[in-house]
Amino acid sequence: MGSATVSSRAILLLFAGLVFAREQNATVSSLSLNELNKKVIAAKAPVIVVGFVGGFVRHDNAVHSPVLLASRIRDGYPSGVHVEVFENRRREQAYQEILKLLDADHDGKLTEEEKRGSQIIIYGMSWGGSETVALARELGEQKIPVLLTIQVDSVAKVGQNDAVIPANVAEAANFYQADGLLHGQTEIRAADGASTRILGNFRFEYSDKTLKCENYPWYDRVFMKSHTEIECDPAVWGQVESLIRSKLPPAGRNERGARELR
Repeated sequence: MGSATVSSRAILLLFAGLVFAREQNATVSSLSLNELNKKVIAAKAPVIVVGFVGGFVRHDNAVHSPVLLASRIRDGYPSGVHVEVFENRRREQAYQEILKLLDADHDGKLTEEEKRGSQIIIYGMSWGGSETVALARELGEQKIPVLLTIQVDSVAKVGQNDAVIPANVAEAANFYQADGLLHGQTEIRAADGASTRILGNFRFEYSDKTLKCENYPWYDRVFMKSHTEIECDPAVWGQVESLIRSKLPPAGRNERGARELR
């Protein structure tokens, strides 16, 4: 009888051990799955391309190069890349949109992983160039990195500094012309040369040539001739597009649009 009792207890202990081990393995598997899910969620954040138009131009005015560029890139990337253009007075709207897109698990706050996984490109024309730097700086305050900023004939707004690129930006490029009543920032520089690579300050001349800039307002073509011409110059925007596409996933590359622009 005693021997039978011992055997029964041994069987019960063995069974309990097996159940405990199974539950423990299930817990470990669950934790591993949760970690994997977090990584998958973070990886789903799209590449974000934000453009700013200049002056009082509407964000959907397809006459202007920043809007046309966004349309071409959007057509080439039906998924995995989010492209949006904003009026230069809508920087806060652009900022909130970026935060929303980075919040891949939709919990209302950004984790360090979500911030580190961000892939953001910002470009802008005229006042939009100034807002490009201002938005990058605002993102830097939240420790959100930016892959690339591009300014085209950037004109600084009151209280803004469009010449110094913040340290959270990996690469920056500046395209400008120096003629006429209104011209852009001639030189951008890095706040931290170890963190930011300045790709170049590229000057374009329009004194000896005239671009038609069809459908642009006559007063822009007359009173802001060179400033308008750099905005409608396919040579400039072909380079801008190439820089942006160099940061996008190869699988979505649409070279035909870039070649046609040139």
